[in-house]
Amino acid sequence: MVSAYSQYAWLIPLFPLLSFLILTAVGRSLRETGVYISIVAVFASFALSVLIFWERIGGNVEDFTWNKLQWLHLGNVTLNMGFEVTNLNALMLVIVTFVSLLVNIYSKGYMHGDERINVFFAYIALFTFSMLGLVISENLVQFYIFWELVGVCSFLLIGFWYFKPEARAAAKKAFIVTRIGDVGLFLGILLLFWVMPNHALDFSSIHNALSGGKISGDMATWIAILIFVGAIGKSGQFPLHTWLPDAMEGPTPISALIHAATMVAAGVYLVARTFDIFTASPVALTVVAVVGAFTAIFAATIGTAQNDIKRILAYSTVSQLGYMMMALGIGTTVAYTAGIFHLFTHAFFKALLFLGAGSVIHAVHTQNIHEMGGVGSKMKVTAWTFAIGALALSGIAPLSGFWSKDAILAEAYNTGHTGLFWVGLIAAFFTAFYMSRLFFLVFMGKSRQKENHGPVHESPGSMTFPLIVLAVLAVVAGFVFTPFNPWLGSWLTGHAEEEHASWFVMVMSNVVGLLGIGLGYLVYLKRVISADVVSAGAPWLYRLLNRKYYIDELYQTIIVRPLQGIGSLLHLFDVYVVDGVVRLASYTVTGLGRLGSRMQNGQVQSYGLVTLLGLLILILAIAGRRFIDVG
Repeated sequence: MVSAYSQYAWLIPLFPLLSFLILTAVGRSLRETGVYISIVAVFASFALSVLIFWERIGGNVEDFTWNKLQWLHLGNVTLNMGFEVTNLNALMLVIVTFVSLLVNIYSKGYMHGDERINVFFAYIALFTFSMLGLVISENLVQFYIFWELVGVCSFLLIGFWYFKPEARAAAKKAFIVTRIGDVGLFLGILLLFWVMPNHALDFSSIHNALSGGKISGDMATWIAILIFVGAIGKSGQFPLHTWLPDAMEGPTPISALIHAATMVAAGVYLVARTFDIFTASPVALTVVAVVGAFTAIFAATIGTAQNDIKRILAYSTVSQLGYMMMALGIGTTVAYTAGIFHLFTHAFFKALLFLGAGSVIHAVHTQNIHEMGGVGSKMKVTAWTFAIGALALSGIAPLSGFWSKDAILAEAYNTGHTGLFWVGLIAAFFTAFYMSRLFFLVFMGKSRQKENHGPVHESPGSMTFPLIVLAVLAVVAGFVFTPFNPWLGSWLTGHAEEEHASWFVMVMSNVVGLLGIGLGYLVYLKRVISADVVSAGAPWLYRLLNRKYYIDELYQTIIVRPLQGIGSLLHLFDVYVVDGVVRLASYTVTGLGRLGSRMQNGQVQSYGLVTLLGLLILILAIAGRRFIDVG
């Protein structure tokens, strides 16, 4: 059956684009009323996305593709542009538009009074347009264009408060580090263009070529790994994760949008969208699984020693993205579904946590969790909703994070990937611990706020309403896909393979989550265990975690400083050699000109002197030549 709404999917990114154009053109004159233009535009995109999604889950609807816009002619190859609607990107459209809508509503209160508020909403609209265009792209070239536009928007939004040196530095870092990954993706696309029959780069042709065995396994490995390098950059996987925590210098609503539904989700979506290439290469799948698992536990351990509320959540995002990549790397249909399902649930509870953190920052005017305390008694809505998000992230049943994380761990366990299973389980313990640490230090206990911060009060309704909606979804969204309700897998993949319930995994994942929360409770609320036990007993370990394994310092030593040294040498070469040659030529011509002007002064005696000197030089030259010939 052909979808009645999918043919209008091109309108979904168009609404935010129109909002961006309007706000850019006349936003300054609209003042804060321009906010409503952005909200209405994203709501229109969300409404159409819901219609498409509802139709696709309601019946056997065929994938819809329109690619009749001719864009480039390269010899005998014609590159078309268009859009495509599948079950996967129908789900992504709902996630992106819904989270973006809530972020827009939340930003109305958070950014109130900012002089550039309409610029901020214009950037959000462009960001949303870029991500939606990426989601419905019909081929990899079109995908790459929007992929790069997403990176540009992240640069604009992370550095929105450009008067802060930290924000400018973070924006540049995000742009440069993700560009490194983008080079890998670009090379992967070029390699795929080279080996594909007729050089086709649309997703349907790629699927047909791989299923028909027209691309060798070794070539598929190289292509898949290069594509994964792009995903590593955007989704903050090790070792290109360093930009993501620094991106917290941007406004908090942008942190929520980046971490929940746009930029970091793009990397996971890229691997899922090109999953045919990865399944053709067991080596590539292993690389994805290992990198994802390592990133999950690597970032989780770092999160235990951070003191900035947003950076803790940033490292939790890096860790959860590692879970998603680990699931995709396992390679089975159930694992693929589990990875996408975790992307789905994570969007809600991570947006909730970031917006909740923004609500707290808005009230206490600091991001240091050691300067908070007792906030829960004065911000009850924020506290309760944040607690739900923290429990969901910690994987406590029956919240959404439990079902999606359990699906990943269960499939790793059931398929014999015991190493991945135990790594994921240990990472879950650290996740629960640092989230309980954050919650108890911020919302419980005595107030540790500075006097000049002023009285703490609950955020306005425009900020608490999205928190309540996201808290409800953090509770119920997990029931979409459980061992007892496995329809999502067959709907996403077209295969009837079902998730197998593992009571051992379900019990273990809850136990480690509760142990992590319990340890946080004893250390940071009851104070039964000293919070300084690690920093005092093993200060090197605390410094290692607090300094994020010194990865930034390592990059500074082995990459940044050598490049700066090379740049300084090239600068000196440019100044003293290249410019020196130019200046020498200029001085020579100028000197000769001045000499000539002095000689041509109109005085007869000067001309006579020059003639005499010339005659003398000529006589000496002739005499010297004869002397040489005689000798």
